[in-house]
Amino acid sequence: MAAPQLKPGTSWAETYARCVRAAPEAFTPDRLLNLVRGEWRTVGTPGEHTTPLDGTAIPGPPRVGIEEAHSAVAFAIEQHGVWGRVPLEERKVRVAAAVDALTEHRDLLALLLVWEIGKPWRLACADVDRALDGVRWYLDNIDRQLDGRTPLPGPVSNIASWNYPMSVQVHAELVQLLAGNAVVAKTPSQGGFHCLTLAHALLRRAGLPVTLLSGEGGRIAEALIRAPGLGALAFVGGRANGRRAATTLADLGRRHFLEQEGLNTWGVWDFSDWPTLAAHLRKGFEYAKQRCTAYPRYVVRRTLFPAFLETYLEVLASLRFGHPLAVDDPADELPELDFGPLIHAAKAAELHAHFDAAVAARAIPLHRGDLGEGSFLPGQSLDAYLPPACVLDPPASWALHHSEPFGPLDSIVLVDTEAELLAAMNAGNGSLVASLATDDQAFAARIAPDLLAFKVGVNKPRSRGDREEVFGGLGASWKGAFVGGDLLVQAVSNGPEGAEEKLFGNFPSYSLYPPR
Repeated sequence: MAAPQLKPGTSWAETYARCVRAAPEAFTPDRLLNLVRGEWRTVGTPGEHTTPLDGTAIPGPPRVGIEEAHSAVAFAIEQHGVWGRVPLEERKVRVAAAVDALTEHRDLLALLLVWEIGKPWRLACADVDRALDGVRWYLDNIDRQLDGRTPLPGPVSNIASWNYPMSVQVHAELVQLLAGNAVVAKTPSQGGFHCLTLAHALLRRAGLPVTLLSGEGGRIAEALIRAPGLGALAFVGGRANGRRAATTLADLGRRHFLEQEGLNTWGVWDFSDWPTLAAHLRKGFEYAKQRCTAYPRYVVRRTLFPAFLETYLEVLASLRFGHPLAVDDPADELPELDFGPLIHAAKAAELHAHFDAAVAARAIPLHRGDLGEGSFLPGQSLDAYLPPACVLDPPASWALHHSEPFGPLDSIVLVDTEAELLAAMNAGNGSLVASLATDDQAFAARIAPDLLAFKVGVNKPRSRGDREEVFGGLGASWKGAFVGGDLLVQAVSNGPEGAEEKLFGNFPSYSLYPPR
């Protein structure tokens, strides 16, 4: 059999050249521009960057300093006042035009996600499609959702993670724009900035008041979080940064919705439908579990462990991973993979070290995959790739005992009583999702309300959801207003003047939950 090769037409050089042709105002042959003060400008210092696929050097984010960030935010505040007076019908026309333009460039946006953040082709396309389908749903419902509501007093500042640039960040921005708000967005430093640059070039052409800038979070956070005149902060990221932002926002009394990491768990108790669970476990490995609703922890009744382990190991043996653009024959379709690389080599090394640390602390090494099982190009760098691994009964002192690994490193905890099950499933002090695998529906109904998760699935996983489905978190996994469906529009708009409005969410003085 011939060695795998890069699918013709998908090289980084060809992909970037397509970006330059598609949006020459935002891409030059050797660097990206920032969209600040109403124009694409050659400001900021381009950083060095490599793609996780094979270590190829690509243009890095052009990082601006605090003064440029303050100027960009000040201009966005001016834009906000003008945009808020544009009639809703006109806002809908412009957002629809942006969606049409994004649809036209769908394959290029997806290919950028493959190169920048390592998504397999199918998942990259799904990320773009979910963003566009979701915004179309809001276009159909926004008249009802905004009835009696007005824009926020200032633009929405967006600081998002790298893993879902389209279906989370661009989707949210377009809804914010529909609601009458100008938008400021920071590109994630770890990846996704090329995709976001192309997307924002198309949004800007549609006449939408968007600002896109790159910079080190610690250097420009003052402008993106504290600047007077901002209306809200939308944040997706880790708990440490989210906690600092939440403290600042509480002092300012400013609208916010902060999605933070949480340890999502799957409990297994009095269960027998192993083929169905196997399908869920297999799907759970998509994108190497680099998503906020992944399940890296399984809490299993001890008597069920043999059956669970047999099922789990069969799933691991069936996984396909490797270079997302490697094909055996030039005419082949792009490979159908469960996952490609992690976001960067340092993350792969970090999880290697966590596995070793767990075993050194007397956890049982159940599985450690081999990179030889993947499909790669001859001689390519494998530094960012990590095959699946799992440990049994890691100690409470393990660094990942209470937090998510954000990669294909699972852990299994064995329990004997319902009390132990609850304690182990709630180890992360709040999460976005949790699931129970059980034949006993009465047991599920009794246990589910005590799980510290925003969404609980019974014999199925839960996810962020689309369109009308709400989303949030319990405990330390979420601060501020909940989003999704009508709640996203409520989070980025104000109710009738003079009316006291109590949003669904986790706030310093109260928590209020919708049906979920």
